[in-house]
Amino acid sequence: MQLVHKGLAQHGAAIFAHEQTAGKGQRGRQWHSQAGENIILSVILNTSELQVSSQFLLSMATALAVYDFFNSYVIDETAVKWPNDLYWRDRKAGGILIESIVTGKEWQWAVVGIGINVNQVMFNEDVTNAVSLKQITGKHYKPIELAKEVCNFLHTQYQRLLNESSKSIITAYNDVLYKKGQVVTLKKNSAVFNCTVKGVNAFGQLITESATEQLFNVGEVQWVI
Repeated sequence: MQLVHKGLAQHGAAIFAHEQTAGKGQRGRQWHSQAGENIILSVILNTSELQVSSQFLLSMATALAVYDFFNSYVIDETAVKWPNDLYWRDRKAGGILIESIVTGKEWQWAVVGIGINVNQVMFNEDVTNAVSLKQITGKHYKPIELAKEVCNFLHTQYQRLLNESSKSIITAYNDVLYKKGQVVTLKKNSAVFNCTVKGVNAFGQLITESATEQLFNVGEVQWVI
């Protein structure tokens, strides 16, 4: 982000961290990662060709890239959990955080942050459902080499976002959506309720159905897993 603000940013530049001491997650949460064990990656994208209204479409494209990468190593039971998590079964394998620079009506830059658990097998006590690639496959990996693969997948999905219809991105995202078509438990404020996950729309709203169809914005509800 400092490179962007200093006018030194280049489209496609990728910054890999071997250690992160103040990892950020969605809505003020922290992202914990053991030094040298995981993918901790930020990619700078020039988004001037995209509409400001397409911000969640970029999130979808990034999620698909991360999914494609992980699924190339773990064939079964990988999914994208709304809005921005990589899941294997009911366990979190990675997360995405995108920060944007918007001036007026122009979306100038986005910094795409990606964290994926690779070799880590011990997690903080407050992290109850984490999983890593090593835990699933039993193999040890070189995180920086895997990060290069993630960049290739991200390039592919970003070009898709630029050149194909938004419908194709939305459809692909919903095809790998965690718990789609299943009854889940969500929490809004102090109310806990069950509903069926129907999908996610272009604005990033979760579409659910119980007695009636409802839409929820990012941050409006929490999963109860």
